Amino acid sequence: MFRGKKYQDSAKLIDSAKLYDPSEALGLVVQTAKAKFDETVEVHIRLGVDSRHADQQVRGAVVLPNGTGKTTKVLVFAKGDKAAEAEAAGADFVGAEDLVAKIQGENWFGFDVVVATPDMMGLVGRLGKVLGPKGLMPNPKAGTVTMDVKKAIEELKAGKIEYRLDKTNIIHCPLGKASFGADKLMENYTTLYDAVLKAKPSAAKGQYMKSIVISTTMGPGIKINPAKA
Repeated sequence: MFRGKKYQDSAKLIDSAKLYDPSEALGLVVQTAKAKFDETVEVHIRLGVDSRHADQQVRGAVVLPNGTGKTTKVLVFAKGDKAAEAEAAGADFVGAEDLVAKIQGENWFGFDVVVATPDMMGLVGRLGKVLGPKGLMPNPKAGTVTMDVKKAIEELKAGKIEYRLDKTNIIHCPLGKASFGADKLMENYTTLYDAVLKAKPSAAKGQYMKSIVISTTMGPGIKINPAKA
């Protein structure tokens, strides 16, 4: 694959055979952010579990102390007092059947996260086939099926992210923007690392944290020693 000069220059700064300490790696990832826009720093964590088994699922949510640097658009399915509470808390979209019709009829996805009160899940279930594949289906484990919509919205706006395994047993998450600098990115990394570590299933055997790689949107990957936070 052809790589541009900026990518090649960044790659020269990285020892591809080395496992870096997190702080050193995050210093490097900031240094290698060469794009004209503020690149997102992403982390990819491969776990020693088998996501095909229900007792080895790893999923949850965590509020990054410095946020993600991205404005999160929150859609809330709620009625009555809870709809009013959601609007007051700063939800971007609030509704019920009207939003289901808009998503189904217009293939509309102008939002990043979906929150629903428990009584609305029967309605939201109609959207399972379109929300599920996009990772947008509300889930109690992620705190997005809740009666406390105010708290859910505030946390999401503050930088709450969901982590979950893909089919290859890897978790992909944003850590923030390159402009945050290494120290703030390190705080976010440590928070996420600790959350994933605590979420280790009892059925998981052998090494849990297999490998960790960080990169910017356009930059090369940097391997982190998975034993260190």
